[in-house]
Amino acid sequence: MKIVYFGTPEFAASQLEAILAAGYEVPAVVTTPDKPAGRGKQMHSSEVKECALRHGLPVLQPEKLKDEAFVKRLRSFNADLFVVVAFRMLPEVIWSMPPKGTINLHASLLPQYRGAAPINHAIINGETETGLTTFILDKEIDTGAMIMQEKLAIGETMTAGELHDALMTLGNDVIVKTIKKIENGEVKALSQTSVIEKEKLTLKPAPKIFKEDCYIDWHKSGKEIYDFVRGLSPYPAAHAKIQNPNGEILDLKIFKTELASKDGVKNEVFSLKTDEKTYLEVVLGDSCIKIIEIQQAGKKAMQIAEFLRGARLSEDWKIVL
Repeated sequence: MKIVYFGTPEFAASQLEAILAAGYEVPAVVTTPDKPAGRGKQMHSSEVKECALRHGLPVLQPEKLKDEAFVKRLRSFNADLFVVVAFRMLPEVIWSMPPKGTINLHASLLPQYRGAAPINHAIINGETETGLTTFILDKEIDTGAMIMQEKLAIGETMTAGELHDALMTLGNDVIVKTIKKIENGEVKALSQTSVIEKEKLTLKPAPKIFKEDCYIDWHKSGKEIYDFVRGLSPYPAAHAKIQNPNGEILDLKIFKTELASKDGVKNEVFSLKTDEKTYLEVVLGDSCIKIIEIQQAGKKAMQIAEFLRGARLSEDWKIVL
């Protein structure tokens, strides 16, 4: 089979490598246009483009997916199947083109966690299991009939970054198995609507996460805050604001925390507990959140002891609620 591949980040590049290693012909790869990145604003290519170029594959980078020249070029490859991993939503003129359809690999057990950030939301919600789903693309995002699923346990301390890497590795096997099922005519696609109705599911969405969504709500339980931090670590990272007695506010990224007991703690709720040298805790209603790894704007991420040496932070500082 000839497969045109659509993708952008590292996760998708890994699946492209797996498809090529399995011996499938990929006449073209579609990815996002190069864009400026970093402090120097130098042009940056996607990981999928870099992978394609290493293998000498033609790369298409359309600004608009409905562009007539792009659509015509896609048709010229006479591909049997399109495979999409971590890419933009495709218009019907694209996904309906190949005779064997267009499939997508999604990082959740659909129909749960449809959307752009399934890995983050699964951890934030305290899930103990997630997985991967391959499905047939249709008009609505992440709603197509399911071909295959593989489950993966989420460890109690696992971060979004760690789960991303585990799912990426698992996905290499899942995408190739799915393509083989299509090649051999063994697909028995399962409607997501039928699963929702049969299991009477209440769906949990996974929308894109913006900076304003990343601020910790200190009114929540310690466990909820702990899961929130690891669900956003290392990217986009949980944020917290603290204010010194002079009114200056620091906006901090928090990458790692631990749950600590509140037994014997006399500090008021939402106050800071610290020895100013080795530890920093936020006192909550039910527990304390011990901050382990932190980053101040313009500085590197650091362990809390290193941060405290430079911050001159004391219990006079306050959490901004």
